[in-house]
Amino acid sequence: MSIEAKYPGQGKPAHPELFNLKAMPEQPTELKPGQLPADKIRLFFEKGFLVVEDFFTDTELNPCLTAVEEIVDRVATRIHKAGKLQDLHEDKDVFQRLTYIDKQFPGAAILAHKDGILPDAFQNLWANERLLNLMEQILGPKVCANPIWNVRPKAPDHPDGEIPWHQDSGYFDPASYTSLLPVAWIPLLDVTEENGCLQIIEGGHKTGKVSDHLNCFANTWHVMLDESKMEDTLEISLEKDVRTLPINKGSLILFNNLVPHRSVPNKGKQIRWSLDLRFQRPGEAEGLYGELAPVLLRDRDDPSMTPDWSPYVANRHLQQHQMTAGEEATPLDKLDTTLTGPWMKQWRLVHGNRHTEAAGLVPEGPER
Repeated sequence: MSIEAKYPGQGKPAHPELFNLKAMPEQPTELKPGQLPADKIRLFFEKGFLVVEDFFTDTELNPCLTAVEEIVDRVATRIHKAGKLQDLHEDKDVFQRLTYIDKQFPGAAILAHKDGILPDAFQNLWANERLLNLMEQILGPKVCANPIWNVRPKAPDHPDGEIPWHQDSGYFDPASYTSLLPVAWIPLLDVTEENGCLQIIEGGHKTGKVSDHLNCFANTWHVMLDESKMEDTLEISLEKDVRTLPINKGSLILFNNLVPHRSVPNKGKQIRWSLDLRFQRPGEAEGLYGELAPVLLRDRDDPSMTPDWSPYVANRHLQQHQMTAGEEATPLDKLDTTLTGPWMKQWRLVHGNRHTEAAGLVPEGPER
């Protein structure tokens, strides 16, 4: 079998028209709160991303920081009750506490990342009226929450926080390669090159292709683009097309699921907390292997509708472990600091670590 056909993520037809300027919906003649001029929206489809400055207020974002504090407190309490954490570090703020906990219990940051509970504050931000108005300009009159959301603690100099070049679709079910799944990347503090801002490869979506990825990066669960192929496949230049994007709290970055991106290491002194909130159109593949359905947030024909968040009560990380390791796999301990998922079977496994071992996967030999 040729390498092009060997792995499930490879060899799928390209559909650039679903991601480039041809996919841009008709723009409103009168702008609602949160909406942008058509020339700004045009940049999202031409470049693959859009920086929207000073979009949220502290009043809108600070409840999310409170929710993050509660996540960290749950993690600390769980570790403490197991007798593996002597000091709860309750005197530290939300940008410091998890770092101290992780020093006593390595992997605490992973437990926070895979906590799996969708707080009310995250729901409210996801369904923010102005944000949905903006997403209408990208997706059209009906907007859903996509079930792949994340809260990310990027701790200073923490190896699990280093994110390599990847396309989001590299993690997703290939059935979704024909779905536009824009993400709002929302930092909860000012983000600079020092503390781990994003880098995006402008125009990396223009071929409509998902380039080959490899599993897994260093000692993490992350996929990584095969850098020996990505420039040719995606028709990009790592020398000329990389954009480094520091932004302030209150701003956000919108980007699609095909544009390559990564985050630089956090060399600062605070945890860089951020949220990934994804969106999609109803009826299109969600990328989560059919595990959870999208939640309708906006229907122009039914302005009185309210979202039903009940499907997102489940912790998808636990479900993904069963999907990857098999139904007979041992259930994860509440203090298990490995993270597994179906993406580990989508691409060639070139580097094994404790995460791939937890999935029952063994690295392959060199590509032939």
